[in-house]
Amino acid sequence: MYRLVASPETGVLAARARALAVLRIRGAALAVALLPAAVAVVLAVGRATGRLGAGWDPAGWVAGAFALVGLLLAALVGAVVARARPALSPSVPITEESAPDLYRLVRDLADRLEVPAPSAIALTPDCDSWLEDRTHRAHGPPRGAGGPEPGAGRRSAEAPVLVIGSPFLWWMRVAELRALLAPVVAGTGPSAHPDIAAARRFIRGLDAAVAVAARARGPLRGPALRFVGKVARLLLRACREHATIMERAVAAAASERAQSVDYGLRIVAQEQVGLAYAGWDRLLTRVALPAWRMGRWPSRLDAGVVSALTELSRRDRLADGFASRLGERPACDLLEEPGAIDRAASLLAARLFHGGPAETGPDWSPVGWNQYPEEVVDRKWRLEAARLHRVLDDLPAPALGPAPATPPMEPSPAPTFSYAGGPAGPPAGRGGPADHRPGDGRPGGPPSAPTAPPGPTLDRVIERLAHDAHAGDLVAARLGAEVEREEREEAARQAARGSLAEDATAGVAWGDGLAEGGLPLFPLQPPRTGRELLADHVTAMVCCAAVDTAGAVPGLDWLDGPALLVDGARRADLGSPVLSLVDDGDAGPLRGWLTTVGVRPEKPVRLV
Repeated sequence: MYRLVASPETGVLAARARALAVLRIRGAALAVALLPAAVAVVLAVGRATGRLGAGWDPAGWVAGAFALVGLLLAALVGAVVARARPALSPSVPITEESAPDLYRLVRDLADRLEVPAPSAIALTPDCDSWLEDRTHRAHGPPRGAGGPEPGAGRRSAEAPVLVIGSPFLWWMRVAELRALLAPVVAGTGPSAHPDIAAARRFIRGLDAAVAVAARARGPLRGPALRFVGKVARLLLRACREHATIMERAVAAAASERAQSVDYGLRIVAQEQVGLAYAGWDRLLTRVALPAWRMGRWPSRLDAGVVSALTELSRRDRLADGFASRLGERPACDLLEEPGAIDRAASLLAARLFHGGPAETGPDWSPVGWNQYPEEVVDRKWRLEAARLHRVLDDLPAPALGPAPATPPMEPSPAPTFSYAGGPAGPPAGRGGPADHRPGDGRPGGPPSAPTAPPGPTLDRVIERLAHDAHAGDLVAARLGAEVEREEREEAARQAARGSLAEDATAGVAWGDGLAEGGLPLFPLQPPRTGRELLADHVTAMVCCAAVDTAGAVPGLDWLDGPALLVDGARRADLGSPVLSLVDDGDAGPLRGWLTTVGVRPEKPVRLV
């Protein structure tokens, strides 16, 4: 990456030049809006002084009409731009009472850099850090309790808020965090320049006006705000290049200013950023997402990052030596109550990436890491196994295919089992396999009466997928439809509760745009295909059978999520046999795996 500036002062001058260009565009827009009024004033003065004759009266009336319309439209645009609050990044505010050491570190860093200290600190559930101005329309940023204390130095009420990625505080050491934040905090210097601050406020106001116009409804309000939106987009296009270069110059100036602070340690910290991002991504997609889909949210995600990255350091030879850093003081020690902050950040992550409610309830409750295997992994497997059997029960008779060539086995005299595992009769009212349909009786005998399906056994799943070439496609399609229906119902329940708009209950700061329409969702994974869903459900059924008949237990792998533990060791070799059954209809590899582990596929399993 090339350097845009040779010194911080040069960078600020370059940014100021582009800021002035943005302000000139603002001035030009104001001049265009006032031009009809200026023409009307000239005509009126000329008529009053006698320099213009009576023939100019029609022109004066026309100019006056245009001036009135232009002033009204300019006032409308100006009012919307001034009153619209830019959407703020969802974050967890950190007061100075809850993190005095963190505030002291940031303040000392600002003193070393000779820049104003940030006005407040907030955490975001992401691997990134930035400065965010929250002073638009006189709405100042959240401040620590008691306001600025004596000796606060250069802290200013207009200074931006420092937003820190929460995984950094738990994984990074104190010295690494200080080095990482140095170029970010250095950005408060250019932010304090009046021209740069004014240009940024203008850009943010235009962006907020576009967002307001996009949400406009109503016969009068809609057309008026749509006009404002068109004007704001036109001005944004005119300012885009200048604003982009201005921000690049500001970033380059901040980087240059931070060169004198922990430069060597910053290289190590940047390596930790990449590692933290990898571990955070795996933790969210493999560990948190299965819990969120079940209505449970892990309450200590940031603490889980440490376990995930420690495991990654153990497995990856490229990460050798990283675990030795754990002996140094972690940055989360700068917080007075790291557990409470972790809980708030974990709930915000669930809302951002999955769309959960703002507070706990019967269908949305926290779960600790100690309870995760039993309350998430085991329940996830049994829910998916139950869904798979519901789909099998509902398959239409034509999809079952011809009866097998070999005669069916004699029924076993052993008692059947209920879903809870005790002796009971089979559940009634469900369709079953093709072995005993009316008209499919044994040769020479009368047609047999319809019977209920066997219990929820793994054998039933394997036989259906292995002996019916069309069953796999049909089951996969119906599983996809079932999952999509359940997700729609959950979204409707969330909308009915209106919990996404209750920002006060979660202690999370955001702007009007986010509070009105709910948090923006950032899906972690694309929708799963029908075949992927089928493979997941068959795997869940196998795991249930292994737990119920082979003494296996559910477990948690910090990088891969739900895991099956057999004799205390994780079995990661189940994926290939399941894919052979799902994709090719070949049950041989899976039956071999079941024999090796000691699973009894003919035994009913417990479902929920």
